[in-house]
Amino acid sequence: MATYLVTGGAGFIGSNLVEALLEQGHTVRVLDNFSTGRRANLAAFADRIDLIEGDLVNLDDVRRAVEGVEVVFHQGAVPSVPRSIEDPIGSDKTNALGTLHVLVAARDAGVRRVVYASSSSVYGDQSPDAAKVETMSPRPISPYAVAKLAAEHYCQVAYHVYGLETVSLRYFNVFGPRQDPTSAYAAVIPRFITALRDGTPPTIYGDGEQTRDFTYVGNVVAGNLLAASAPRERVAGEVFNLAAGGQISLNTLSQALAAIIGCDIPPVYADPRPGDIRHSRADIGKAQKALGFAPQISFQEGLRRTVAWYREATGHG
Repeated sequence: MATYLVTGGAGFIGSNLVEALLEQGHTVRVLDNFSTGRRANLAAFADRIDLIEGDLVNLDDVRRAVEGVEVVFHQGAVPSVPRSIEDPIGSDKTNALGTLHVLVAARDAGVRRVVYASSSSVYGDQSPDAAKVETMSPRPISPYAVAKLAAEHYCQVAYHVYGLETVSLRYFNVFGPRQDPTSAYAAVIPRFITALRDGTPPTIYGDGEQTRDFTYVGNVVAGNLLAASAPRERVAGEVFNLAAGGQISLNTLSQALAAIIGCDIPPVYADPRPGDIRHSRADIGKAQKALGFAPQISFQEGLRRTVAWYREATGHG
């Protein structure tokens, strides 16, 4: 079996990807600096991975991590719009320069392919009623989105100039087990679950009618595995949306989680946050055609699995 590197492998999505690769019998290496990743995410299979504690900003660390690797799943990032607004330079160093380090090191080490975790945030707030399609011109409205888009361009250049196969996947609002609810920058679903299980109202920024294409992490992992194995002529140098292709309002999300958890607690509302997008929905036709991608786990089923995981992980609720 091949050796795979997962940067950010101790993170939410990265650790789910590591687990899936191990289940397939692959040799897996993880590069993580544990700034946002958690050791607990790797605990169940820590003895089965090659862990390198290092930083994407340090090129020597990255070179060590890619040695002897066939495919890099580049998940490592500072994954937060609010944090990028507070610290745009730090966000750019990890998300843009860090990706360039991965690409240069992968090129020099003879890596076959780099699968890059990009973000739907690169689209910005354009065409709010239309599904986001890869042919749209990106219009990022946060430092995080700018850095993720710059990294996409680095990926495309790495293919066209150096022949390094790259595939960029634009994630849409991924959720599921191991997503950290305690971070100051926690995503909406773990925040809502924690609030409802503690008997407190979840906070919605804005009127709650903003929509997201919530995508269960198992579907994202499947898309990554497809992107690693799809024929070069179909995917190298390309960008793909990775999502469920749906549209769920935050008010609907709050109601759905309350029903699963078994409580009746309405949300409270606060002022909208800067950099937040009003509506986000993906057109996944390109990924369906080129990758054979088809989301297998529905939004409702994903919510049920996620709530069940938090109950088990915390031992209450």
